Amino acid sequence: MSLINTRVKPFKVTAYCNNAFVTITEESLKGKWSAIVFYPADFTFVCPTELGDLADHYAEFQKLGVEIYGISTDTHFTHKSWHDTSETISKVKYPLIGDPTATLARNFGVLIEEEGLAQRGTFVINPEGQIKMYEIHDNGIGRDARELLRKIQAAQYVESHPGEVCPAKWIPGNKTIKPSLDIIGKI
Repeated sequence: MSLINTRVKPFKVTAYCNNAFVTITEESLKGKWSAIVFYPADFTFVCPTELGDLADHYAEFQKLGVEIYGISTDTHFTHKSWHDTSETISKVKYPLIGDPTATLARNFGVLIEEEGLAQRGTFVINPEGQIKMYEIHDNGIGRDARELLRKIQAAQYVESHPGEVCPAKWIPGNKTIKPSLDIIGKI
């Protein structure tokens, strides 16, 4: 079953963010766009490259009104330790959520049960708490923050422009499409 347009299930977790432990719930996501980025584990190989890339582009996400949430099945204590010891992770200013019970990983369908780790799953959630986009892929394939930015811009455009859709490779300023009988077979 697809998660598109479903609401985020209730949850309550602890995150490490800006030298503090903070509580995050599904209500924390409401009122702004959110990008939830699951990754397998702290102190690994591909994960810090992704989280560092998101940190390098964090100001751009913030300009779009988007909060980033990094999530693994590690604890919030492990996130703090990683933040304190890794030059790359020390740049992270967005919340790193601990999911040691794997509740969120299960809710979003990314838990690898036999390993207790999350797959690389990215979920874009609108201000009403609905999942508008997601992708899940093999843990050996790293993600690109710029592509996530583009997808969020497209999701925000479509939401604020009913009746229009964004074609492949769309970026802000490019033409969109207004689906109609007149253009069938002409694209």
